[in-house]
Amino acid sequence: MDFHIPYPTYQARYTSKYAALYHALHDNILANKLVRDTKLPSSRELAALYGLSRGTVNQVYDMLIAEGYLQADVGRGTYVVYNGVQEKRVPFEGKAIRLSDWGTRVCEADRDGRGLGRGQGQGQGQGQEWGPGQEEERERGKEQEREEKLRQGLGREEELGQEQEQEEEQERGKEQEQEQEEEQEQEQEQGRKIAFVMGRPQLDEFPRELWNRGMYEQVRRMTESPQAEAHVAEGHYALREAIAQHLRRIRGIEAPPERIVIVNGSMQAIALLTQMLVNEGDPVILERPGYQGASRAVLAAGGVPIHAEVDGQGLAPQPWNARLLFVTPSRQFPTGAVLGLERRQQLLRWAAEQGAVIVEDDYDSEFRHRGRPIEPLKVLDQEGRVVYIGTFSKTMLQDLRIGYVVLPEALHDAFVAAKRLYEPHPSGLLEQRSLAAFMASGGYERHLRRMRRVYASKFLLLQALLQEQLSTLFEWVESDAGLHLFGWWRGDPRTYAAYAAECRKAGVTWSDASSYGIPAGRAGACFGFAHLSEQEIRQGVAALRQISENVIKSTI
Repeated sequence: MDFHIPYPTYQARYTSKYAALYHALHDNILANKLVRDTKLPSSRELAALYGLSRGTVNQVYDMLIAEGYLQADVGRGTYVVYNGVQEKRVPFEGKAIRLSDWGTRVCEADRDGRGLGRGQGQGQGQGQEWGPGQEEERERGKEQEREEKLRQGLGREEELGQEQEQEEEQERGKEQEQEQEEEQEQEQEQGRKIAFVMGRPQLDEFPRELWNRGMYEQVRRMTESPQAEAHVAEGHYALREAIAQHLRRIRGIEAPPERIVIVNGSMQAIALLTQMLVNEGDPVILERPGYQGASRAVLAAGGVPIHAEVDGQGLAPQPWNARLLFVTPSRQFPTGAVLGLERRQQLLRWAAEQGAVIVEDDYDSEFRHRGRPIEPLKVLDQEGRVVYIGTFSKTMLQDLRIGYVVLPEALHDAFVAAKRLYEPHPSGLLEQRSLAAFMASGGYERHLRRMRRVYASKFLLLQALLQEQLSTLFEWVESDAGLHLFGWWRGDPRTYAAYAAECRKAGVTWSDASSYGIPAGRAGACFGFAHLSEQEIRQGVAALRQISENVIKSTI
């Protein structure tokens, strides 16, 4: 078969054959080198052509089909359905992103406070665009020079006190083991409570010793040589650089460190963006069900939440009259639905026509248990409409409040000005520096790979058990990713409440979907699993099944 893609070039760029083949096909489709209706080789043919396994080829095909780029029909084979000509992105036609009155005042105050005239760094108030910042460029060279000097002395400093640290770690490990044994004994005496709640990672797999050594190292560095970067509101440059490399490799996002700002968790980013962009009475589009933190931020800014319904394909686009939208496209929160390619393109066209901003919350995209993570909306954004938010709270420690924002050029300076108002010095600089070193050493990726294996096993187990034993009660939303599973209750809210009450009495709980603004007259549940052992998952589902037979059978 006469077929060619630059696979060897991509193989040199990516560590896995899967990633190389995926990006080679994906990029050639987007570039219209593989046009609509192009038939692709069979998995056997493509595997033979590039020395791959058929399983790898099939996984890549499945992912591109899920994202809406390919289609497979019996008898016809696999072919391209993405139409890069007809679905060409709407060009930016001068509709500038407008700041709120508050955002405009903050930018003016920030310029005045830094000794800039009103004509310098002109903001977007009244439809004027913000340009790229100059302050970052001045500081970057100095920071890189400092980092290089620090790296040169890394090996020598790590040797100092290492034996003492190891002894301390061993002592702490013994104490923790004793505490865990005592807790287990108490739980056995009191009866085990199983909580299928969200937001709790599995802590016993976290590389504590490595992380603690890194923290001690950064404490020594910071006390020996105070850092001028403490005044950079954008956050530690080396961390932003590491995040940029991670996003490029794992999520396909091309973003320089200068467009990334470190925040104290994703909620800080949501609150700042809302204040920057929303005037009193402005409508803001929110998913329903969805993350209620965004709704609270909109209400606090005086905005009017407009709830957009979510179906099995995620948010359903409408011709809204609004300039701000919050969305979770890679895995809708909390249902887990994936926003397809066509809807993503519709959202981008809507944003360009309205002069709107789309805030993409990519809250747990790292954990995809089948295939490769769905590409972010940010990857398709060519007009600078999408603000991308990520966090480390699910991949690292829950209490490690480090998030990040990838900003379009037109919003960067305004966002930094708003953050500088509340937080002129970056909070958690010690943790930021430690995380940067952890990522640069490869420790973060090793930890992420390990947790993917651990969570995938739990995910597949819980999914199979819920489908097998509780499908008469819940309609499960199909999912291949994340750290929780979502189900719609098949009965009415009254029977759901009765069932939940009996489960609580038996010591089994979950995250109620009513906390996420589900439509009236419906009930749903989120079953988190990250912190539970496989034995606890089995015991919990067995208890849920037993209670359903005793309580619900007569009423559903």
